[in-house]
Amino acid sequence: MADIEPYENALDAIPGAHPYPRTSRYHDAEIGIHRQPDGTEVRYTKRRLLPPLPESGIGSEIGDETQSHTVSSGERPDLLGQRYFGDPAQWWQIADANPVLDPRELTDEAGNVIEIPLAGGFPRADRGDRRV
Repeated sequence: MADIEPYENALDAIPGAHPYPRTSRYHDAEIGIHRQPDGTEVRYTKRRLLPPLPESGIGSEIGDETQSHTVSSGERPDLLGQRYFGDPAQWWQIADANPVLDPRELTDEAGNVIEIPLAGGFPRADRGDRRV
C-alpha cells in the first residue's frame, strides 16, 4: 500500500485550504503566513474577532437569535454544547453569545441565566472587536 500523506501536508498542497473543520470556532478565521529570515513560511491563525454583544441583553440583535437557559447545578459548557448542538465541542458557540472571558463562568453558579444561540442563528465573527 502506498504511503499516505498526513492531513496537514495535504492541506498545504491545496491553495486556500483551511486547516480547521467547519464545526471549529476557527473555521472562518483568516490564515496568515509569516516568512522567517531564512525564507521558511509559517502558517498561523489570525485573531478571531467576535461581533459586539448588545449592551441591553435579551431582545436586542443577538437576543432575537438566542434562547435563555437557566443554569442548573452540575452543568458544564460541554454538556450544554451536547444538549443544544449535539456536539460537546460546540460549547464555544454558547461562550460567544455571552459576555464571559472564561467559559467556566457560564455554568459556575446555578441560577445564572445565559443565552444559547439558535441553530444557525448566531452571527459569524465578521465584525466588531471582541477578541477570543
